Amino acid sequence: MQGPIFTVTNMVPDSAAELLRQAGELRLDPREEAIPRQDLLELVAGADAVLTLLHDRVDEELLEAAGAQLRCVANVAVGYDNIDLEAAARHGVTVTNTPGVLDDATADLTLGLILAATRRLAEGDRLVRSGREWSWGMGFMLGRGLQGKRLGIIGLGGIGRKVAERARAFGMEITYHSRHPAPPEVVEALRAERLPLEQLLATSDVLSLHTPLTEQTRHLIGAAELEAMKPTAVLINAARGPVVDERALAAALAEGQIAAAGLDVYEREPRVEPALLDLDNVVLVPHLGSATVETRTAMAVLAARNAISVLSGQGPLTPVASQ
Repeated sequence: MQGPIFTVTNMVPDSAAELLRQAGELRLDPREEAIPRQDLLELVAGADAVLTLLHDRVDEELLEAAGAQLRCVANVAVGYDNIDLEAAARHGVTVTNTPGVLDDATADLTLGLILAATRRLAEGDRLVRSGREWSWGMGFMLGRGLQGKRLGIIGLGGIGRKVAERARAFGMEITYHSRHPAPPEVVEALRAERLPLEQLLATSDVLSLHTPLTEQTRHLIGAAELEAMKPTAVLINAARGPVVDERALAAALAEGQIAAAGLDVYEREPRVEPALLDLDNVVLVPHLGSATVETRTAMAVLAARNAISVLSGQGPLTPVASQ
């Protein structure tokens, strides 16, 4: 009897690929970049499970192209805004993601963005590489320290908590905004205070976004919210690009409404709002939150284990519930 067919839409670490080969037939596109839509639709045809990445749009068209035997879509990401959950439910397809395994790596990257933005590291790097003359002085390229400053976190989930833990080590105070209060033990450990969004915006020295992308969070930070922030404040987005209105952010940075920003994700990724590119007070990195060898391997292995578990009848390890 032929085993199940596992389709992987991009190159994954060998350890994850080997798990799938042992469990059935592996169909793998070897390209590391996003493959053209038509190639994707042809690749998933006949698959029992598909491992997708966040740039793969899983909608009615793709589910129809895969066929009635498709039972699992395992997203190699913690977010799943690329997947139409209602369409998947109609087709009887289980959707999984990879929570937890990327929390530390994303939190590390977030702290890197905070430090780069507050201490002007990327700007300094560009200056040295430019060959322009510079001289040390008491007022030269002054940034701002983190000790005693307030970190406001929107979304105190797994990643948000890890960011808060790291920020505490830098002497920062923690406040947060979320739909539901964090568990008491988390609040106590972080000495975190839950605030309404308006108060969080007005009082944060650094505002860090760690909320999923939903219709409610799209453009959560726009012109009005940026205007409500301190002129010395720094905005960090390592969540999803469309949570921030990039044009409004570029205007706020150019006009001095806020001091700086650090972005790992973009509203129309991989395209970046052109007005941001000429600004020295924004740090721009290409979606590196989970980009460590260890983390990407763990994500791919968890996605593979999810797919294998669903097809073996044992159910998903980390299911995504319908919204």
